[in-house]
Amino acid sequence: MKRNKIFTTTRMIALGFFVAIVLGTVLLSLPIATKSRTVTPFVDSLFTATTSTCVTGLTTVVTVEHWSLFGQLVILFLIQFGGLGIVTFSTVILLILGKRISLKERLLIQEAYNLDTLQGLVAITIRVMKGTLVVEGIGAVLYSVRFINDYGPVRGIWYSIFHSVSAFCNAGIDLLGSSSLERYQTDVLINAVTMLLIILGGIGFPIWWEVVNNIRNVRKKWKRDEKAVLRFSYQFKVVVTITLILIAVGTVLTLIMEYDNPETLKPLKGGQKLMAALFQSVTLRTAGFATISQKGFREATCLVYLLLMIIGGSPSGTAGGIKTTTAAVIGASVLSTVWGKEDVSLMKRKLPDRVAKKALAVTGVSVMAIFVLALLLTAVQKSNFLDTIYEVISATATVGLSRDLTQGLNEAGKCIIIMGMYLGRIGPITMALAFNSKRSGARTSNPTGRLMVG
Repeated sequence: MKRNKIFTTTRMIALGFFVAIVLGTVLLSLPIATKSRTVTPFVDSLFTATTSTCVTGLTTVVTVEHWSLFGQLVILFLIQFGGLGIVTFSTVILLILGKRISLKERLLIQEAYNLDTLQGLVAITIRVMKGTLVVEGIGAVLYSVRFINDYGPVRGIWYSIFHSVSAFCNAGIDLLGSSSLERYQTDVLINAVTMLLIILGGIGFPIWWEVVNNIRNVRKKWKRDEKAVLRFSYQFKVVVTITLILIAVGTVLTLIMEYDNPETLKPLKGGQKLMAALFQSVTLRTAGFATISQKGFREATCLVYLLLMIIGGSPSGTAGGIKTTTAAVIGASVLSTVWGKEDVSLMKRKLPDRVAKKALAVTGVSVMAIFVLALLLTAVQKSNFLDTIYEVISATATVGLSRDLTQGLNEAGKCIIIMGMYLGRIGPITMALAFNSKRSGARTSNPTGRLMVG
């Protein structure tokens, strides 16, 4: 009997990321990978390879100061690999070599993009690669307007390419020093390009395709003098609506709670305050870039940020977190129960029970993982509890924002954060299924039990 499809695909994805991290660690451990031509401590090489592959952004060493051009190239490749995933890369390599895409590879693609059909999967992968290269290319060109002027042609072009890939893949790793994008806090171009790349990468590839397909259909109908109507799927409407709501809520709450904070927004002018608050809200979509030091934010603000980081981006994108749709389903389930409704409804649509159960499972396992990792980090690392939980959630949601704790982690703390980043990238549910040796059997029904809750 063939192995269960989910068992096979999830294991392949989990092991694929693991192999990439191991190879990245080996390459970054070479003396040629550092500017000083010395061997980087193993745990720092492993940490850097993991944060790059898992597109997190937490770093134990300053990237531009520690790593040579070779090391930076390795990091860039790992970011691109991690953002798109082993499935996309493997499929493209098979296509380049002229190999036939087997059913096994098609199942991997279906699992990676969370699709319900096997039709057109190879074409989808090709579109993902083409779309990624186009968007990252445009981002690099826009970045170069500023970076070439600041760093010269050669360095400016390299910086533009690196930051465009890092932003689109929601990695948050930069070559600007230890203060991320704080230097460009009031630069409209850098802020706008970075936010756009973060949103495009994190919102999910299927959302792009719907927009592109609608534009094509509208153009065709206009040429035939027909009435053009935009038609978007239910998935599109939920993802875009929740994403916009979360960005707006994050921006407004940041403005309200940090408006008079001398360490964050107070020194800025009106329009600059809005841009800084908007950037902070967008980067919480698991991007990791920062124009304001996270250490300066008030504790109440950070509590809001913890929730936004856990939610993260959208399905089939480059961002992490439990995903916007999961949060929406959990919210809808709670409201349905409170209002005494039998069915779970979201935006005037009834949701299947399996969707609500999956959302609950993803959230529950994620919260449990955060709790365990926070407990472990608290036990081995002497630090402020808010800084600790901020670090753990940032790692497991692959956000990459830190309250200046990362570079002060001891070796045990670094290993715990490495586990969090890996688990956050491949997903707690995926990891649980990947190494679950039980085969799925026939459906069984147990006797009904009566239990009081609440």
